[in-house]
Amino acid sequence: MRLSRDRAIDVALALSGGLALRSAFGLDPVWWLAWLAPAPVLVAALRNSTKAACVLALLAALIAASGHHAYFALLMPAPAAAVVTVLQALTWVFVIMAARHAMIRVTSPWSVLAYPLLWCALDTLLAHLHPDTNWDSLAYSQADVPAAVQIVALTGMAGLVFVLSLVPAAIALAAVRGWRAARPAAMAALALAAATFAFGHARIPATMPVAADPVGLAVIDDFIGPRTPPARVERIWSRYEELVGTLAAQGARIVVLPEKIATVTPDTAAQLTLRLSALAARTQVWLVAGIGTDEDDRKHNVAWLFSPDGRLDASYRKHHLAPPEREFLPGSAYDVRAIGRTAFGLAICKDMHFAAMGRAYGMRQTQAMLVPAWDFGVDGRYAARLSALRGVESGFAMVRASREGLLTVTDAYGRVVAETRSAPLPGATLLARVPAAPVDTFYARTGDWFGWLCTAAVLLGWIPLLRRRRLPGHAAEPA
Repeated sequence: MRLSRDRAIDVALALSGGLALRSAFGLDPVWWLAWLAPAPVLVAALRNSTKAACVLALLAALIAASGHHAYFALLMPAPAAAVVTVLQALTWVFVIMAARHAMIRVTSPWSVLAYPLLWCALDTLLAHLHPDTNWDSLAYSQADVPAAVQIVALTGMAGLVFVLSLVPAAIALAAVRGWRAARPAAMAALALAAATFAFGHARIPATMPVAADPVGLAVIDDFIGPRTPPARVERIWSRYEELVGTLAAQGARIVVLPEKIATVTPDTAAQLTLRLSALAARTQVWLVAGIGTDEDDRKHNVAWLFSPDGRLDASYRKHHLAPPEREFLPGSAYDVRAIGRTAFGLAICKDMHFAAMGRAYGMRQTQAMLVPAWDFGVDGRYAARLSALRGVESGFAMVRASREGLLTVTDAYGRVVAETRSAPLPGATLLARVPAAPVDTFYARTGDWFGWLCTAAVLLGWIPLLRRRRLPGHAAEPA
């Protein structure tokens, strides 16, 4: 009876932990739950033998990863979506089991550091080596809490991942070993979490920075493809002209349209350039428009910037391409333009998923980014907040106009200045002043120093740990 009752408790821990992880780290994350969710799974793993712990961790991880499966299915074929979902689950299993290994073998309460160090190392490696970067970083669960995320201006994402992971690991250690044995690590975790929020509150100014000129965002969800009837094509472009004119009349000096409004041939691109040039000159605005170009099967995803005199001032090519646009050729240049007294940078959608892109613009003293985007509906809020954290890391405001997503303006501290949801014809608009005061950050100057430090700690700590046998005084493997 006792064994059966214990096993039921372990399964309940795994199930509840998996459901909590699914909510805490999904596309609409419950930020406070992220500080607690891994604890039940870690407790179940620490209470059991290696084989049982692995089964329980896998159960919880599959539940957690299932929250992203429907989203992956929008981006890739069903078999690939299933594989990616399983790989995401196996990542959780790997981290939990590796941390368990260290926490069982080392009796010191500081063995609790294994779990956050592993996540930081993995997060850093994904950010630098994976084509889709650390898109599902644990840190993004905190993007709606400005006080929590200011630490990334010092350490990048890894610093927030570390604090966020240390707290549930300390809770799990205390639950398994008792408060007395875990007290030093638990107190340190609570102190570090408190210090993170205190630093965040202290860093954020009480008032918004001095705003630059008004910026307008205009988005129509409807896509103009090769088979779109000409009458509908004209209706969409005419409506964009109306929206730009309205925003200009309301005082907008810059207007940002979304990503890849149409994919056009060279002849159509030339005609469209003249049309948008005339629109910018007629309304006297700086106009940003996202266009796809197709010339002899050489496709580019570009953002055109027109000046108020109608000149094509910049043609920025997207660096980082989403899975559905792998046939497009990536760009490599950065564009920063002075508009009035503000330095504006250009990027397109997924570019702002990469901390290295944000840092490159931060090092160029960019004060605000103009970002045409195209999301997938369900990820609109997640993508907007993820992008906003690039500004916190590297010190700039964000103007992001997304189809099938959100029209969002955020400041360099991740605070939302203005926001509304996109819409199909007749479209949606947003007018806001961009708080574009220059903000220097330690992260922009130094990069992922903390993440690489954690990676080195994992390598230096785990190699001896994996190779040596358990010595007297080490904790015994649970039965």
